[in-house]
Amino acid sequence: MENGRWSLRVICFAFFFVITSSSAEFLIQQVTEYNSSYNLNANLGEVTRELRSERPSSKIVTIGNFSVVMERFEPYESSVFEASGYKWRLILYVTGNKDDGGNNHVSLYVRIEDTDSLPTGWEVMVDLKLFVFNARRHKYLTVTDEAVKRYNQGNREWGFGQLIPLLTFRNPNQGFIVQNTVSFGAEIFIIRPVGQQERVSFVSNPPDNVFTWRILRFSSLEDKIYYSSEFLVGDRFWRLGFNPKGEGEGRPHAIPIFLYAQGFRPNAVETSTWGAVNLRLRHQLGSNPKRASSAAWYPIQPGHREGVSNIILRKDLQDGYLVKDSIVFEAEMVRVSVTNIVPV
Repeated sequence: MENGRWSLRVICFAFFFVITSSSAEFLIQQVTEYNSSYNLNANLGEVTRELRSERPSSKIVTIGNFSVVMERFEPYESSVFEASGYKWRLILYVTGNKDDGGNNHVSLYVRIEDTDSLPTGWEVMVDLKLFVFNARRHKYLTVTDEAVKRYNQGNREWGFGQLIPLLTFRNPNQGFIVQNTVSFGAEIFIIRPVGQQERVSFVSNPPDNVFTWRILRFSSLEDKIYYSSEFLVGDRFWRLGFNPKGEGEGRPHAIPIFLYAQGFRPNAVETSTWGAVNLRLRHQLGSNPKRASSAAWYPIQPGHREGVSNIILRKDLQDGYLVKDSIVFEAEMVRVSVTNIVPV
């Protein structure tokens, strides 16, 4: 009786193992077949796989009558091709590179060639993508990771030992082998580290940062915008402007004042410019001025303005701000940005 129960347990376990193995294979197939983007993380770190329509830009190798070589263990080395100014070969292991953990996988690499002409201590940094064509979907399985490949004398070959599982690759329902033909590819982008950087600095209380604008014959001014002369602070020219009849919510009962960004000094790096300003309407009899402040990024294109539409009500001008039919505005640039191109 006990022997009978033990035999039954063995049979059940074996049946469960078969079902589980079949389910695992089916799951891999489903992931490949129904998802346009998937990630098989078996010992591959941050390797990602996704399908895309565009052909690889550097190299495509197509093998017909693939069944002749599909069980071979030695690598296939492609012809030399040029990409990004260097010469390369595609190295394919159709049954996996066992020395690189490629058991039960297809392995694919790119090797740099003709390195004798490169200078001593050469290094080429590459953003590498490798491809397997899926004829069923007319798309390319793209395999990549986040690591920059550093080609040098000690590391002339980079790629993926586990490009795609053989279980998936050889499954006729998946579409990687169609009419006994397969295609692989590579995309090589050289990373050339930039030698310069754009550095933005903020200068507080820069030199010559106070500008005074006296406006004469105030009572005769028309309903339009009047502008001051330009003044240079930091890398940029600025000017003040106002309409004596008012603007926006302050019209016609209040006096506005605005700071305008203009052009750049010669040889300046033309970028958006930070401008923080204290705007004042001076009290000409010695009392406290009317004040307003603003701070903003001013775009490269001249003419952008920041300010207020009500620095003082017109009825209050007579209280020491309008003297001998003149008013005095001041702009104090308390902080500006300066941009330079410097070595990294």
